[in-house]
Amino acid sequence: MLKVLKYGVIASTGLVIVIFWLAYLSPRPPLTTDPATLLGDGSELNYCQLPKLDSTGLVASEIPKGNTPGCGYDHFPLPILRECTEPLTEGADDIRGLWRAVSGARTGHVERVEQCGERVVITTAGVIHDYGPNSSGGLNTNDTEGSVFFTAGNREFCMRSSASMIWEDEVLNFHVFGWGPKVVRRYREGDVLIWEYADGSINKMERLCHLPEGHQTPKPRGPRYKLF
Repeated sequence: MLKVLKYGVIASTGLVIVIFWLAYLSPRPPLTTDPATLLGDGSELNYCQLPKLDSTGLVASEIPKGNTPGCGYDHFPLPILRECTEPLTEGADDIRGLWRAVSGARTGHVERVEQCGERVVITTAGVIHDYGPNSSGGLNTNDTEGSVFFTAGNREFCMRSSASMIWEDEVLNFHVFGWGPKVVRRYREGDVLIWEYADGSINKMERLCHLPEGHQTPKPRGPRYKLF
């Protein structure tokens, strides 16, 4: 009995170590976001003036994949899909624009949603999650969660993240790793965007035309335990 318990503890400890390594210590995804996008200032745009999806410009698959630089961008970047005019895929609702949560556990949260063809990009709180056909990477988001768990010297360590964003009957569902369970849902109710988050909260969001003050530079997130 003690031998079985011993092996169980060893196996459990090994599993925790592997998960921790994959989440925080495995190689970071290469930065594929267009440098001009990160250098530009997305806080100056009017997000009530959305691009026309009339097939006169680029399609989604011609634009490099966007992802989070390090553990977070240092200022609100330009839209990833600003030159894309491919019509939305069948079954997708048009939830493009800038949104702010006005009720629910995430009240005050601000995010930008981009869409073009099958592509969806959500930019918020320092992170860029980009799903769909692109010219430089896979379909799933492949970046970081943004919350810094610990630091070592000048390096920050935040959790890797990967998900798909699949439209189902005009509901945008996030699936962990692309094949896992649904953890986040977004859908419209009239002019309101409903955001169901992984913590179980249901948040109602209003449309904004301009980025509110205080959101150009993301606030540091996570406990940031300092190792040395």
